[in-house]
Amino acid sequence: MLNSRWIFAGVFFVMVMTAGLSFGQMTPKEILSRADMARGNLEGVKWLVVISSVENNTGQGRSLNILAKGYDFLGIMIEPPKVKNQKIMMVDHNMWYTKPGLKKPVPVSSRQKLIGGAAYGDIAATNYADDYEPTPLPDETINDEPCYVFDLKAISKKSTYDQIKYWISKDRLVGVKSEFYTVSGKLFKTAVFEYANQVVIENKPSSFISRMTIRDALIETNITTLLFNNNQLVRVPDSTFDMNKFSEQ
Repeated sequence: MLNSRWIFAGVFFVMVMTAGLSFGQMTPKEILSRADMARGNLEGVKWLVVISSVENNTGQGRSLNILAKGYDFLGIMIEPPKVKNQKIMMVDHNMWYTKPGLKKPVPVSSRQKLIGGAAYGDIAATNYADDYEPTPLPDETINDEPCYVFDLKAISKKSTYDQIKYWISKDRLVGVKSEFYTVSGKLFKTAVFEYANQVVIENKPSSFISRMTIRDALIETNITTLLFNNNQLVRVPDSTFDMNKFSEQ
């Protein structure tokens, strides 16, 4: 009879080889990097994000202009009037908030709630390829679309979420669904993504996020929608993320 250790080793080897073959020539990190690009992680991009939320049968909204370079971004609120000119900035995973009349920017967490089910980190570009350790899971199909599936564990405490189950379209290499978990493994919200927008990268049209719909895991009627409009590739100077300019009102 074969030693059980050898049987386990053989099964594990087959699983690893099968997972590798399913990715073709791309590693999990490369797949995540491609999906990150479709969610704003580019050398220079701007967009308008319009957020609408229904929580406990009460509706509210926010609109922000976003200027991003890679994972760093500057967000300026434009609506409603009570939050106009409030600003959020992230640089190297550190985030600050300021508003007219505030003497000094306040450090905030990307995990902090912005509105409804949306965290501050949801309005920024994703950097899942660098911020999370991916474990491949069995492939699944979402709306007739074959998907890679990854279990993502946060590498840094500054990541927006502790754990994510992430579905990425095999054909389009964009994220189509996420489940977000607490550090204890409890599901607290889900999100689906749409890509009706496009940007031109290296003279080729590429998909760019147009909608993120977040649902509360406990109260399904609590829904937050983020619309990403007017996306455009632009040159973003380093001075955009100067703390002194950020503090100016």
